[in-house]
Amino acid sequence: MNHLALIIKREYLNKVRNKSFIIMTFLSPLIFVGIFVLVAYLSNLNSSDVRTIEVLDESGLFSDDFESSDNLKYEWITGKSLEEAKNESEASEKYGLLYIPKTESIDDFAKSITFYSEDSPSLTVMGDIEDIIEDKVNTLKLREAGMDASEIKALRIKIDTKLETFKGQETSKLGSGLKLGFGGMAGYLLFMFIIIYGNMIMRSVIEEKTSRIIEVIISSVKPVKLLLGKIFGTSLAGITQFTVWVILGFVLVTIIPMILGIDTSTIQTPQEQVLLQQAGEGGMDSIVQDILIELNNLPIANLVIMFILFFIGGYLLYASLYAAIGAAVDSETDTQQFMLPILMPLILAVYVGFFTVIDNPHGTVSQVFSFIPFTSPVVMLMRIPFGVPLWQQILSVVILFATFMGTVWFAAKIYRVGILMYGKKPSYKELIKWLKY
Repeated sequence: MNHLALIIKREYLNKVRNKSFIIMTFLSPLIFVGIFVLVAYLSNLNSSDVRTIEVLDESGLFSDDFESSDNLKYEWITGKSLEEAKNESEASEKYGLLYIPKTESIDDFAKSITFYSEDSPSLTVMGDIEDIIEDKVNTLKLREAGMDASEIKALRIKIDTKLETFKGQETSKLGSGLKLGFGGMAGYLLFMFIIIYGNMIMRSVIEEKTSRIIEVIISSVKPVKLLLGKIFGTSLAGITQFTVWVILGFVLVTIIPMILGIDTSTIQTPQEQVLLQQAGEGGMDSIVQDILIELNNLPIANLVIMFILFFIGGYLLYASLYAAIGAAVDSETDTQQFMLPILMPLILAVYVGFFTVIDNPHGTVSQVFSFIPFTSPVVMLMRIPFGVPLWQQILSVVILFATFMGTVWFAAKIYRVGILMYGKKPSYKELIKWLKY
């Protein structure tokens, strides 16, 4: 085991002392944070633009309905024909012209209103305009039928179903989204870590093989120990780099926007826009309360512990395969034929996780893939927030680490032969022969 410790130390120090490793460790957070700050800055610029929309209302029904805001301004046009209004609006480079014709009946409004603009208008702006017109037309239609629209609106009852488990634990409608977010983030993080640092191990093996340094090392160290030393040493270097990224990223994201005076809250994803819309309908207090309930219900301790176990087991499993591929080839270009069988289970795990776990986390497909060792690190991590029995989690971890031990034996067989093979591009048939040596 003394040799193993020395190899781990050597691999770790070789990685962390490498100039490119040091540069990327500190440069990557700056790049990512720089992109984040740039997006925030551009969002601030975009939100500060005032869009002017001219309204030609020949019906005379909407004079009090369109109200200007900080970013959207309505200007009314009177005493002009449609062609004159279009020409003036185009010449003045206004955002657009909303044309509301005079119709014989209220029903004709549905297909007679037109919005003229130079380019395709914002979906958000068009949605707001259509909501205003729709609300007004529906009110007029009710009045035409002899009904009071305000009374009908007052009579409507909004149903807010309370969610609770049979054991009395409260849940909310936001629960599935938050659980998928936590699980998806954990699974995707593992997916990226495997690809980035698995390739690092593979390149390290190829470099030592092509430089013939490995011939000296292999004379005093067993191949299996050399293989494990490379996996553990590179893993520690990767964890070190990732830790630095997290710390620097958090510090930079907190400090830089404050220094530059950029409001990062202006960056809104489609999911956040839906959330704000729900907040407008049901109240922000209700949304915050639902989020707090779900965060309180999440098995944080269980998720953290299992994340560490699956993170370690999944990475070691795939790292041993990456190392075996590196030993089998002479250059990185020769690895392409062996990469697909490794990447396919990872890609499949991500797709299964996002498309089946959210729909039925305890279904047959989700359960089966959470026990298959090549997909379980991603799928099981996505399932845990939804409540997975502890025995299933433990069984999945045991299968994962047992498979890792078998994979190390398999990889060591290839590593032992391939590490000293030069000038020959191996095939799958050749690799099977190496396993018999």
